[in-house]
Amino acid sequence: MVGVSGKRGNGEGSIYPYRSGYAAYAWVTTPEGGRKRKYVYGPTRKAVHEKWLKLHTEAKKGPVATSTPTLAQYLAYWLKEVVEPNLRPLTAATYETTVRLHIVPFLGSKRLDRLTVQDMRAWLNKLADTCQCCAQGKDARRPEERRRCCAKGRCCGRTLSKRSVNDARTVLRSALTNAMVEERISKNVAQLVKVQRARRRRPDPWSVEEACALLENAQMWRDYLYPAYVLILVLGLRKGEVLGLTWADVNLDSGELQIRHQLQRVRRRLLHTDTAKTEASEAVLPLPDVCLAALRLRQKEQQAAKERAGDLWTESDLVFTTRYGTPVEPRNFTREFDRRCERAGVRRIRVHDTRHTCASLLAALDVHPRIAMQILRHSEIAVTMEVYTHVPSADTRRALRKLGEALGGGSTEKGEKGRQEGEDMDGRPES
Repeated sequence: MVGVSGKRGNGEGSIYPYRSGYAAYAWVTTPEGGRKRKYVYGPTRKAVHEKWLKLHTEAKKGPVATSTPTLAQYLAYWLKEVVEPNLRPLTAATYETTVRLHIVPFLGSKRLDRLTVQDMRAWLNKLADTCQCCAQGKDARRPEERRRCCAKGRCCGRTLSKRSVNDARTVLRSALTNAMVEERISKNVAQLVKVQRARRRRPDPWSVEEACALLENAQMWRDYLYPAYVLILVLGLRKGEVLGLTWADVNLDSGELQIRHQLQRVRRRLLHTDTAKTEASEAVLPLPDVCLAALRLRQKEQQAAKERAGDLWTESDLVFTTRYGTPVEPRNFTREFDRRCERAGVRRIRVHDTRHTCASLLAALDVHPRIAMQILRHSEIAVTMEVYTHVPSADTRRALRKLGEALGGGSTEKGEKGRQEGEDMDGRPES
């Protein structure tokens, strides 16, 4: 570093006494492309000299950041500049919630380049043991007369599941990976921590008989969401996909349906996004006869509702709307699904779990295996045929065929009464 003349070269920097120790600097190229001084400090000249040599080595390899943000500052930048422009709105909102509730309160004050594996391990252990009701003040936000646990000194012990803890680590690992790409840090400490893989909850979906019971009950009472129940059970559509479905996505003449939209409430806003969850989800699906009949029925009912609403009707291309043409709230759909389960006398399951009943229903409806393979998005026919070996009883098959045939008939007196008295202003049937 020192030439024959005893002087340092241009840009090499210098070492000098500083406070109770020594300091040194070198000129480096920043990630933004400018030239700035980068300082290092230490108690002895030898320690600073070693840091100074290391700094020169880093400067030769590439850009060097002259100031390092805290983890909280970097995560705020990462969410705004990386996550929000590139990920779906609901995913971005989930990342923001994880950062705000589970990462920043524990690690936010630490410098980005000083995070260690020990910090990660301590954070994960503490996160798993922390009562979220206490940490987020859930009970304290309730009116005083309704407080029942943590705010009264009786901790309810509502800790995160192992999967939620692992999800928090995954979010932090993704942020630190981006920091490595931007050459702000040299290693990803969140990736170096080994965690036990959480067991996935095995869903307990309906049998074909239970699904048939719900559809028969909804059809008998002329539930305005009956066609939606058909689509989620027979085609395996997600809640957001079925509520975001537009008539432009449906071709009743060719018997095809394309999934291109989702309806989701994100950060108190109802969003009709232009993309489905995955690329595979955007495939064109063939419509079995029972689905075609249900959609034609929905088309007639929507037109009748539009005529009844008159000037109060809100024009949209959505397949499923309230009596005034507005979108069906995802939470209201879940509430209605739960009510219909109770009225049909079947087990209450999550709307998403109905996807697991789809294959069995297709077999019961005598849908050709090749068409079922396309609906289920299987890559090989052998996978579909394995599902088709577990077929339901002949009675169930006859009941489902009868159900499909009944869709084209007129509404019964009981069903018409249920429709007229059932829907309220939000498109939710009253209890």
